[in-house]
Amino acid sequence: MPATILAAEALTKAYGTNPVLNEVDVGLREGEVVCVIGPSGSGKTTLLRCLALLEEPQGGRIVMRDQIVGAPRPSAKIRQSAWGVRADIGMVFQQFNLWPHMSVLANIIEAPMRARGVPRDKAVAQAEALLAKVGLADKRDVYPTRLSGGQQQRVAIARALAMRPAVLLFDEPTSALDPELRREVLVVMQALAEEGMTMMVVTHEMGFARRVADRIIFMDRGRIVEEAPPARFFAAPSSERAQRFLAQLED
Repeated sequence: MPATILAAEALTKAYGTNPVLNEVDVGLREGEVVCVIGPSGSGKTTLLRCLALLEEPQGGRIVMRDQIVGAPRPSAKIRQSAWGVRADIGMVFQQFNLWPHMSVLANIIEAPMRARGVPRDKAVAQAEALLAKVGLADKRDVYPTRLSGGQQQRVAIARALAMRPAVLLFDEPTSALDPELRREVLVVMQALAEEGMTMMVVTHEMGFARRVADRIIFMDRGRIVEEAPPARFFAAPSSERAQRFLAQLED
């Protein structure tokens, strides 16, 4: 079985008096695609942000390749470990978060040059290859405001890939898109999955989850209620809460 790259162990998180994650345990194995689904407010995005080291948990820990990289009130050693792996965890957000004053090419090459020390000529060559990969080779000198939402999200994916991450996290990457633009993003994501990219995807795209995921995680009220391969989860979910959730989607 492939090794676990990134994991949350007994993760707890609250905003004020509002508990969002309640002792969540989840791991992501090398080459695996995990889709996280569930109702709004179930803790999906917060889990992803904790795994991406963008949020500090109140309890539990984040582990990457057997190193503790996230914990409450982290020690200097944990902070140093987090700094060492941060570039290995890519994240694609609901909103594209592209810099509007920079061209598509500049958006993609900035982080590799600054964070990984990639020389400009190599960063440009890599960016051009990634733009071709996501079907936007002709958009390298265009500014984000001249792109459709689907094109901006594909640039955001190329930007994340430019850091050569070990893990790619997606937070509802199609939720801000019109229905006709979703497919172009999902096609890119499916191609990445087929190439063996390790991915965790928070999504409401049940067709994508059914088709691409190795494992489905269903969350509700800050807990993992059910975890199963997609064929089993969608055909016969074992929890009553997951059954109700899927029934509502069919209405």
